Amino acid sequence: MSRTAAIPAGAEDAPAPKARKPKPVRRDVSARPGEAVDWAALLLGFGAMVLGQFMAILDIQIVAASLPQIQAGIGASNDEISWIQTAYLIPEVVMIPLSGYLARMWGTRNVYLMSCAGFVVMSVLTGLSANIDMMILTRALQGFLGGAMIPTVFSVAFTAFPPERRTSASVVMGLIVTLAPTVGPTLGGHLTELLSWRWLFFINAPIGAVVFLMVSRWGNFGQGDRSLARGFDWWGLGLMAAFLMSMQFVLEEGAKNDWFADDGILALTIVAAITGVAFVWRSLAYFQPIVELRAFKNRNFLIGVTMTFVSGASLFGGTFLLPLFLGRVRNYSASEVGTTMVVSGISMFLTAPVAGRLARKIDPRITMFFGFGLVAWGMWMGHAVTEDWGFWQFAGLQACRGVGVMIAMIASQSVTMSTLSPAMVPNASGLVNLSRNVGGAVGLALLSTTLTSQTAAHTAELSSRITASNTAAVDMIAGLTARMQELGAADPEGAAAKAFQGMILKQATTLAFGDGFVLLAVAAAIAAVAALFAAPSKPGAGPAVESH
Repeated sequence: MSRTAAIPAGAEDAPAPKARKPKPVRRDVSARPGEAVDWAALLLGFGAMVLGQFMAILDIQIVAASLPQIQAGIGASNDEISWIQTAYLIPEVVMIPLSGYLARMWGTRNVYLMSCAGFVVMSVLTGLSANIDMMILTRALQGFLGGAMIPTVFSVAFTAFPPERRTSASVVMGLIVTLAPTVGPTLGGHLTELLSWRWLFFINAPIGAVVFLMVSRWGNFGQGDRSLARGFDWWGLGLMAAFLMSMQFVLEEGAKNDWFADDGILALTIVAAITGVAFVWRSLAYFQPIVELRAFKNRNFLIGVTMTFVSGASLFGGTFLLPLFLGRVRNYSASEVGTTMVVSGISMFLTAPVAGRLARKIDPRITMFFGFGLVAWGMWMGHAVTEDWGFWQFAGLQACRGVGVMIAMIASQSVTMSTLSPAMVPNASGLVNLSRNVGGAVGLALLSTTLTSQTAAHTAELSSRITASNTAAVDMIAGLTARMQELGAADPEGAAAKAFQGMILKQATTLAFGDGFVLLAVAAAIAAVAALFAAPSKPGAGPAVESH
């Protein structure tokens, strides 16, 4: 008898059972409709990216309070030392809009990791600089390579998080973007006094290493499309670089060189105008542009970018005016300036959760109007500044500015992205961050010019009042002359006249700072009114979610 089991009739024709296919492993931790979010990976990856973004923005202002020490350390002249900040900002404005295209081509994580690694290496080399030439080169590369860490985080916040959590992510970004330049001078001043100016750059190495490791492990946001490498618009890149770098240089250096009276500034202005027009034409005509300018057809995006521009001017303008006044008029040290500036940072930090709640519940047009209105009111307080103002006199101004900037920035981010498709977010994030940086550069240029011109105007006006009939001035000069005689001055009358002229210059400088605060107040008031023209959007709205 056969030991083979009998096969039931018809079994030969029965279909074989299908083998179960293993479920594909999902590598992208971004939120998708109907799928559970890996919150641990999302928060760890995003948190590390935010920390890197903080470093990149912080390094713009961290050297502000320590320029004299750096100047002495590398033997730079007064004209050369300003390039430590300028060299960082000029290349950075090229990478910020370019990063959107690179992220779509290589993937967000890969671009971020390359940016972080390059930033850390250049930070160490900058700290090791022995002369101004090396420092300018490494600072330029530091700004260019680190520039991609800023807009990629913005993109992740509006694509990786579920719609109901995007406002919270926006709050975190708003806090970082506003706090970093505000605390930069404070942190830099204390680091320089405790260690040395070289640690302004060395501090990035351990933090950057942690960021790199965490992002490489948990920051898998967005997959790249290598096919975008074909047909890369090299002409568009060249035109964009020439336009943005020329414009940034003119804005940074124009006020120091008397604007168009300087042949170099005039030539670069012409270059910026020609290449700017050519770049716009190329971006609209080329089939695969580096920067998609058609996003500006969206009314909310256009208004949101305008609001971000004004936020940048107010943020960097306030951070520029206050330390300069405290150092130039009050003769504060770096640590004293940092202590006075801390009010802005505290007010922004405390406002962030409230601003997020407002953005989720109230029409963002209303919160933008309120935020910019508060900034305008705070800046207007500064029109009455006197040479005796210090911590307590500036506290109210800083609190209003800090609270207002935070509320306005978070609301403007919501409006900017509320009606864009997710495919446009990486490109749009670069344009938004570029508008903030350019707004800051324009604000600083206008403020520098205002301080120079208004100081001269107020000096002439005050000097014209010094006549023989002005008994108060005559008595003061007589008193100064007597004092100089008591001190044994060789030329008491000359010394008295010089001291009196110094008092006039100090008063004129103070009045010019008041004019600068008024300029910021007017810009913020105009932005508050413009915010009302945005299209209505649902509170807490973000880009519509695409199914995959």
